[in-house]
Amino acid sequence: MYNFDKLVERRNTGSLKVDLIRREGLPEDTLPLWVADMDFETVPEVKEALKKAADHGIYGYTIQKDTYFGAMRNWFLHRFGWEVKQEWAIQTPGVVFALAAAVRAYTQEGEGVLIQRPVYHPFSRVIEANGRIVVNNPLVYEEGRYQIDFADFEEKIIRNHVKLFLLCNPHNPVGRVWKEEELRRMGEICFKHGVFVVADEIHCDFIRKGFSHRNFASLGEAFANNCMVCTAPSKTFNLAGLQISNIFIPNQDRRRQMQEELERVSCQEPGLFGLAACEAAYRYGEPWLEELLAYLEGNLEHIRSYLKEKLPKITLVEPEGTYLLWMNVSSYGYSQEQVSDRLRNHARIWVNDGAWFGPEGEGFLRLNMASPRSVIAAAMERLLEF
Repeated sequence: MYNFDKLVERRNTGSLKVDLIRREGLPEDTLPLWVADMDFETVPEVKEALKKAADHGIYGYTIQKDTYFGAMRNWFLHRFGWEVKQEWAIQTPGVVFALAAAVRAYTQEGEGVLIQRPVYHPFSRVIEANGRIVVNNPLVYEEGRYQIDFADFEEKIIRNHVKLFLLCNPHNPVGRVWKEEELRRMGEICFKHGVFVVADEIHCDFIRKGFSHRNFASLGEAFANNCMVCTAPSKTFNLAGLQISNIFIPNQDRRRQMQEELERVSCQEPGLFGLAACEAAYRYGEPWLEELLAYLEGNLEHIRSYLKEKLPKITLVEPEGTYLLWMNVSSYGYSQEQVSDRLRNHARIWVNDGAWFGPEGEGFLRLNMASPRSVIAAAMERLLEF
């Protein structure tokens, strides 16, 4: 029903993903498979909702329509069995914005904030930029899969007097979807030591068959009262440019702290088009998403087969979630600088080199597979030049 093979021209549209190629001085024919947005047109009903909003002709200060929360509530209840309450929800321009606000709202300058590298690089950035200290509980890479070192997790909390933990689930870039027992164990350690949990769940709709996503706040009342859950339609429906995220904070006191922080930076009214797109996506987007997930599975199978047949020195870390693939290229023996140079200037592929996610990512790369199959096939051919 939906054509994910369609090639949509994104050059000269202000696309960060594509138009930055020229500014970076890369070859004009470079394939951009780096930043996490997709090369697919969004849900048709979302496009219609945006056209309707545009045709109205008045773009004043905007509040949610009564139907907005209902669409969002039904989405999380139907897909995850998680019942959210309207009073929990706060809108922000994006999840990274919310992470930075949480760091300021829940910690003081000079305090430590726990993360698990290799992890999405803004986690470190929002901590350091706000005068806090990065405390790292590095993920353990064993036999092609990442695990949590729980002893180190607790020891780092105690030794550094940590009061805030930024959790990434599904994890970007390593692709883990944390199991319920893993989430409970982390949550119990945090509760024991007075650590508030901020769960970035922006990729929660991209879960492969055989795995399931558990929203952190759904683990029980104690967990809900000790967390902030960050969600957005942006990854799921390719809406990142519309700057809309939905942040859920069940605990009233913690929610008030966040609201006070948002008032300090005068972030109070969400944008008209973001609200319209989010509601339409959650109301009408499920059939589109299900076809997209099947298409992405096909992309993954193509990549997996190609690597096995022609590039066996590259090890794919099998993803459980997200549309971002984490690949181990350390067997080539290149330095991180050589990896980046060979990918960009020889293979003419722009992907994220692993060090972007912390020193633990050296020898890896992250590839965004959310592009038409023909683009993915071309990228695999170019990897032969790596």
